[in-house]
Amino acid sequence: MSSTEVIEAEMEIALPNDDKELIDRMGGGYIEKYMYILEPNCRNEHYDLLDLTDERTEANATIWEVEAKPPELQIEGSFVIPWATTDNGEYLFWRCLPGQHPDEWTVILNQGRDWTWEHHEMNCTDFLYAALTKEIQSEILSDDFPLSRHAETESPSILLKRN
Repeated sequence: MSSTEVIEAEMEIALPNDDKELIDRMGGGYIEKYMYILEPNCRNEHYDLLDLTDERTEANATIWEVEAKPPELQIEGSFVIPWATTDNGEYLFWRCLPGQHPDEWTVILNQGRDWTWEHHEMNCTDFLYAALTKEIQSEILSDDFPLSRHAETESPSILLKRN
């Protein structure tokens, strides 16, 4: 069983295929000196998909006892799973809706310092590619992301190119 299959069995949920392909091709890691892609069974517990899922689920539940969920998560049975985090404490989640196949999950970001949320109607690799190539701008992610100058071979954007 692969580490992804182990995590899927433990979480009792399948993960999106684009994320599995990304992790299989490059593993989790640090991108543009800012963002950490979470990985199942990561040696660094701070970037382990399951550990951070448990932590964020508990933290979000506590906050949502006193704060309203963002509108995109007010659908009964919706939930989030983190797939990346940043040096500044932002979290990038999959937005999971009831009955939705994991490959249809979209991206929702949380500022971390407050409860500002931002939703993008795309999967995680499309979002990552669009952010790295500046096709989209996030109000939550750092203005310094992506770096103004980076080598294509050092960035996962080359792995994310679409045919």
